Amino acid sequence: MIGMVLRRLAALPVILIVIYTITLTLAWAVPGNPLENPEGRQPPAEVMEKMKRQYNLDSFPRFYVSYLANASGFEYARDWATGQIAHERAQAQDAGLVPPVRPIFDFGPSLHNEDWTVNEIVAGAMPVSITLGALAILIALVIGLTAGVVGAVKPNSIADHATLAVALIGISLPTFVIGTVLLLIFGVWLPILPVGGWGGFKQLVLPSVTLSLPFAAYIARLTRMGMIEALDSDYVRTARAKGLSERSVLLRHALKNAFLPVLSFLGPATALAMTGSFIVERVFTIPGMGQHFINAVQNKDLFLIMGVVLIFATMLILFNLAVDVMYRWVDPRIE
Repeated sequence: MIGMVLRRLAALPVILIVIYTITLTLAWAVPGNPLENPEGRQPPAEVMEKMKRQYNLDSFPRFYVSYLANASGFEYARDWATGQIAHERAQAQDAGLVPPVRPIFDFGPSLHNEDWTVNEIVAGAMPVSITLGALAILIALVIGLTAGVVGAVKPNSIADHATLAVALIGISLPTFVIGTVLLLIFGVWLPILPVGGWGGFKQLVLPSVTLSLPFAAYIARLTRMGMIEALDSDYVRTARAKGLSERSVLLRHALKNAFLPVLSFLGPATALAMTGSFIVERVFTIPGMGQHFINAVQNKDLFLIMGVVLIFATMLILFNLAVDVMYRWVDPRIE
């Protein structure tokens, strides 16, 4: 187990470099320049040329190397080893200033959001997306597991067909349609919930339910198939022959093994819910990572695009690793 975790962690930098290279190549090829955007910065020509040289926006190879060095922490480690960071802090203290705080993983300045760094934007937006995604996954688990178990216990019944129909609708409908329908029902026709914004619990309800429904549909289908197979297995018949209650048979024996496909799905699903709620955040005007990423793509803010992509990719890889570790906890027989 420890060897597997160490191998996966060792492969993490290689995977991120590949993702970084592909994403930067595609983003660089997109026409336009954030410094020339009429809705963003509009510096004079000489200042623009200086900023391009400062940020290496005039050279793909230089930008590739410099950004990778800062984002990976290599630049910070080098300056710390050579004493540059200590020298900067000493100079600030001698001048009576607050010593500068340099992030280890520096994703650079935002070219579109003046006076903001990518690290500051991520620090403010990431907790919002994580809260929304975590609540959505929790709701999806409750709905999906319940619907899957009900459908498996009484296959081909009215309840089974109803859960399958709801699951099919949840998988087929895009989130912006689900969100719009929920907004109309609970925000306009029955104005009991706010239609957007962020801050209170009520503002969490509609976006988290909207984000959870597609995941709940997949979980319901996986749980139903796994439970039907488990209920027809020898160990379940043995458990019933021993006189165990039906609840104990379902929850302690059948559901434990039927949960393995759901657990496999939860890795990428959790990462996607916490980092990929772009459309939901747009519909409900939530100040999360999705809003910033869409704006970054529209304005070709290379620093913000690469910072968000690298953070998302790291979370996806780590969530999948956590799922593999949990596999052994659920079923020790799995290598």
